[in-house]
Amino acid sequence: MYPRSIQKLIEAFSSLPGVGPRTAARFVFYLLKSSQSEVQELVQAIENLQKEIRLCKFCFNPFQVGEDQDETSLCLICRNPSRERLLLCVVEKESDLAALEKTKIYQGLYFIVGGTVGSLRKEDMKNVRVQDLKARIEKPRQFGLADATFREVILATNPTTEGEATALYIERVLKPLGIRTTRLGRGLPIGAELEYADDETLRNALEGRR
Repeated sequence: MYPRSIQKLIEAFSSLPGVGPRTAARFVFYLLKSSQSEVQELVQAIENLQKEIRLCKFCFNPFQVGEDQDETSLCLICRNPSRERLLLCVVEKESDLAALEKTKIYQGLYFIVGGTVGSLRKEDMKNVRVQDLKARIEKPRQFGLADATFREVILATNPTTEGEATALYIERVLKPLGIRTTRLGRGLPIGAELEYADDETLRNALEGRR
């Protein structure tokens, strides 16, 4: 239906989360109408993403690697000596971490599991970093945190069906470690997403964890 180059780019955009073929086609035709400098700016931004962004060795939080910074494998949060090394908050994705940080009430460390499990099937479990989480709790020194001794893991998964299933799975995996696990308080409504919650709701959820 479309020329090969257009169709190929539509397919590329369609592979992004939440982007269907129609939305992808709108992106492509918008780019066709854009100036060469605008398209080049987008291409450069994508290239810089690969060159300048790293995933934290411990928590998988993306961080900027600048020319004026020492080469490091840890993000700013994990490197911060004032963060509480006894608390570890587990979130589904990067935007959830950002939402909790915005409240300025939580001062511990984080771990991004990278998704949820829709059911407790083996293929679903491979999509989340639960075994990576367990390894970091057991041996934080191997992942760049020599002074961490976790006493509590806060399961801050979203209060959705998938989020609840993921929290139950994490609890099951961590149970042999004998570490205390808590959940966010019910200040968050069922079906809500952390990144869309207001600061006060998130603050109440953190303070009311159980």
